[in-house]
Amino acid sequence: MVRGDFMRIVRIWSQTLLPPVITTSLYFVVFGTFIGSQLDAIQGLTYIQFIVPGLIMMSVITSSYMNTVSTFYFAKWTKTLDEVLVSPMPEWLVILGFVSGGVMRGLMVGVLVGIVGLFFTHLAIQNILVLIAALVLTSVLFSIAGLINGVFAKGFDGISIVPTFVLTPLTYLGGIFYSIEQFPPFWQTVSLFNPILYMVNAFRWGFFGVSDINIVVCFGVLGGFILAFLIILLWLFRRGIGVKN
Repeated sequence: MVRGDFMRIVRIWSQTLLPPVITTSLYFVVFGTFIGSQLDAIQGLTYIQFIVPGLIMMSVITSSYMNTVSTFYFAKWTKTLDEVLVSPMPEWLVILGFVSGGVMRGLMVGVLVGIVGLFFTHLAIQNILVLIAALVLTSVLFSIAGLINGVFAKGFDGISIVPTFVLTPLTYLGGIFYSIEQFPPFWQTVSLFNPILYMVNAFRWGFFGVSDINIVVCFGVLGGFILAFLIILLWLFRRGIGVKN
């Protein structure tokens, strides 16, 4: 399953890898170069340095999510999922196969966007272990979330509702373009209910050692969501909800 997903991602790279790189490059140019040059430093970082970790994370989140939701729904639509389900593989191994594909695509896109970011600013690495852990765990989380979406999707429109109306607003309000320290106390509290805020800040701390939130809390939230979504997904598979016709 992983090998097949890798070949698909590479074969149609113009659809899987190129779009997020181009989109993020536009963010670097517009927000980082044009607008960012007129803004004050945030937490001792230039504005473009501040937003690069968040933009990388945004690309990873979107790519991981869309890979699993589209791959799983297409497998249901073409009935190839039935072949996987009648195989001797247990449910957890089937889930691992789909999630691994999303993680693989998310990490590939994240590396490519990071390389592009080097053309616009200097990136330091404060802690490589925190950096990698935040990147991988976030990719795992949204690969699982995309798989849950794929389970409930009834049509091709169903795989775009959550990314459009839930994922995109949460991402843009997840501390990519600003620090919550710039907000009044009330809006700082409201922002803490956005899980993406914790992922972006953990990743930013891995780069520059600055974060609005303690990184222990950030990884605690990440781990908690992964565990909760994984339990839900295993339950759905074992009950056959949205999986077995």
